[in-house]
Amino acid sequence: MNKLGEVFDSFQVHLNNEQDRREEIRVNVKDIENTAREILTILQVIHQENGLQFVSDGCLKARNKFEAVRLSYSKLNEVIPKGEYYRFNDHWKFVTQRLCFLVALVIFLEVGILVSKETVADILGLKPTPGNGLHLDLEDYLMGVLQLTTELSRFAVNSVTNGDYDRPIQISKFVAEINAGFRVLNLKNDSLRKRFDVLKYDVKKIEEVVYDLSIRGLKRNGTNAE
Repeated sequence: MNKLGEVFDSFQVHLNNEQDRREEIRVNVKDIENTAREILTILQVIHQENGLQFVSDGCLKARNKFEAVRLSYSKLNEVIPKGEYYRFNDHWKFVTQRLCFLVALVIFLEVGILVSKETVADILGLKPTPGNGLHLDLEDYLMGVLQLTTELSRFAVNSVTNGDYDRPIQISKFVAEINAGFRVLNLKNDSLRKRFDVLKYDVKKIEEVVYDLSIRGLKRNGTNAE
């Protein structure tokens, strides 16, 4: 075999290895995506009639599912060649954003605060900053937070339907603070900036819910509403 043939044989070996690696990545990412869907299904209880009484149970079940996510990310981390994170991260980028949203939703339901990026990374089993292995990108965390505001705008409407008139006021204050925080940022990422544009509609939707409660005399004043 001539030298040119040997060169192309080496190319074929490289392509085969690359294909095998990407297939292994897809298998692991699919496991993460399936678990993320399960967690989302569990947390949809908050939108159901009389579902608010099952919030604590739903959050506990979701946290148990996050353990499976940690394991899947750990397996995925073993597949990614050292120093090639950004070469392959498009495979798991969107599911990571969704998981950031789901973690943020659980924390809001439990304690009513915005979860930190470091806490999200810890729950998912990712490194909080770039380095060796899988880590949580800031943009993915921020996209997750923006997904949270959309879910909370829906939650505000359904809370009223289910007779919880204090929840929309809590959500309104929380989302307004997130909105104020994002306005401080100089967003240069196109997808992040476009997703941020949706936030103003979420804010408006929640404000309309609170206003409706106010004119109907259902909005409580003072610390109880807080």
